Amino acid sequence: MTSTARVEPDAEPADRASGPTDAPDQPADTVRETTGPAAGPGSRVPRWRRWVTTLRPYRVDFGTCLLFVLLAGWLTQGLWPDPGARVLALNPADQTLYEWFLAMDARLLYGDFSLLSDRLNAPDGVNLMANTTVIALGFLFAPVTLLAGAPVTFALLAAANLAGTAIAWYWLYRHTLGLGRLAAGLAGGFCGFAPGMISQSNAHLHMTAQWLVPVIIWLVVRLIRAADPAARPDGRRDPRGIARNGALIALTVTVQVFVGEEVLFLSAVALVVLAVVYAVARPRFTWRVLPGFLAGMLLAVGLALVALAYPLWFQFAGPQSVPNGMFSPHYFSADLASWPAFSPLSVAGSAAGEALTTGPAEYNTFLGWPLIIVTLVCAAALIRRPLVIGCVAAGLAMAALSLGPVIVVNREPTELTGPYSMLLEVPVVDGALPMRFALALIPVIATVLALAVDRAVRDVRRPVQLLVPAACVAAFLPIFPEPLPTTDRPPLPEFITAGHWRDCVRPGGVLVPVPLPTPQEPWPMRWATGADAGFSLPEGFFIGPYAAGGRASMGTYKRPTSKLLADVAKTGRLPAITDRTRQAAQRDVAFWDASCVALGDDAPNAAALLDALEQLFGPATRSADVWTWRVGRP
Repeated sequence: MTSTARVEPDAEPADRASGPTDAPDQPADTVRETTGPAAGPGSRVPRWRRWVTTLRPYRVDFGTCLLFVLLAGWLTQGLWPDPGARVLALNPADQTLYEWFLAMDARLLYGDFSLLSDRLNAPDGVNLMANTTVIALGFLFAPVTLLAGAPVTFALLAAANLAGTAIAWYWLYRHTLGLGRLAAGLAGGFCGFAPGMISQSNAHLHMTAQWLVPVIIWLVVRLIRAADPAARPDGRRDPRGIARNGALIALTVTVQVFVGEEVLFLSAVALVVLAVVYAVARPRFTWRVLPGFLAGMLLAVGLALVALAYPLWFQFAGPQSVPNGMFSPHYFSADLASWPAFSPLSVAGSAAGEALTTGPAEYNTFLGWPLIIVTLVCAAALIRRPLVIGCVAAGLAMAALSLGPVIVVNREPTELTGPYSMLLEVPVVDGALPMRFALALIPVIATVLALAVDRAVRDVRRPVQLLVPAACVAAFLPIFPEPLPTTDRPPLPEFITAGHWRDCVRPGGVLVPVPLPTPQEPWPMRWATGADAGFSLPEGFFIGPYAAGGRASMGTYKRPTSKLLADVAKTGRLPAITDRTRQAAQRDVAFWDASCVALGDDAPNAAALLDALEQLFGPATRSADVWTWRVGRP
């Protein structure tokens, strides 16, 4: 019996066959090798040769993936060969923060880990779920962190996220949608190395770790196929497949929450819009698969809620949680003029584009006018396909939301309000920056271009075969990325690297580096990172509930002593130290429950700080290359 999917005029190519259609074409010599005398009865084929035979059809795929890896390594080359001595020049503060996150996450291997970390902002601690702590990545790379240091892990992840995202999308396009290698390669490369991805690579590991998104989509496609009676010879749904894929979706979503919730949220919004429009465009197919699909998704949601109930409660209602998003959507909105502009981090970009966004980590909308034109033309040519209709709807929705509550053109606010204005003050949603909705547009554009290129190369007309791929390549060339700018950073003191800190602070105790870390200058957090988060720090760089009314703030308020020391470090001028000042200092170290105060030789205005600290706490003790004061219980 011929399935309904085979006769529906609006069916997508990947839906038309009841069996697998996404395997790569096997060359004839592969078939001969597996069926000829070498594989006949009584013959013994070496294991390595069987592996070569099995993998040979995928050699071009592996070559493409290797190309992505090499490109990612080239883009992050500035962090090597010594990641500890190099830093991203455009966002060193966030890199310092994420390296501390990775060091903290690695303590999972010791069993010394809690969602309320006591290793920062002593004594209150930090809610790790309320911060983008990439717990899953930190745990996965914990052996690297503990053996080679968090800077090495950071450098590896900066490259691995780019390459991994490109590879994951390539395999989805190639082996799920069944597209040709050229189409899948161009689209996968764009997903991994688009201007927004390169921009977010300036220390935002939680935003570039998007390699699980194609896995989630793949599982959803498998769920749909299991829910489609027409996809099986017996005309029945596959209940085991529905349950299996529903459970795997729950597992993958759970892992993604601990990688980056914002990516999951943005992807979910885009996929919901795409799925609804696609369902409307294919009503017969929708009604056929809907019962089984809903059953699988209900299972996925139920299992995910069970797994995530406590972490999500902890994030939104636990200790040190915050009731609102940290950043203003009015400030972090995309400028309409940024869409046709070229990213300053691409070969055709210039410094003039910097004024159209909030910073070098947020060039999310800088697609360039050639790519916008090519995408619109390809979408118009394929607009009768349900998948393209869904992509167009999702793309328009994400682009509109990225403009924020008020439309801005060339840095000038207009009187027009954007769709995001309807989402203001909506819990959870207000935590997503409007301009980052544009990141969900990247795979949408890639899908449209991939379908156009695939259709073109299969066209019998030679000009079409050449024109469409050439147009896509030409649109990609101006936005081809340049290596991420990096610069040197000072080495850690021997006091940290040689473990002398253990003579000054008890394990898990509080060490007060001078000056104390702040969101603007978090550099002393590198000391704790270099010690694998073996001790705690007061204050620091994090999101906490210290704004008016317990709302979100970046960091915390300063104690009298930390303010005094910050002023001395900034100005080099020493104020009068009185008994009252000393009493305040004693209260502050007691509040922090500090064991030790430490001053490095490379601190700003170190001589003035040394004088101030000796007046506050008495004569200093030299420990390796750092001045120390024991101020609390050992």
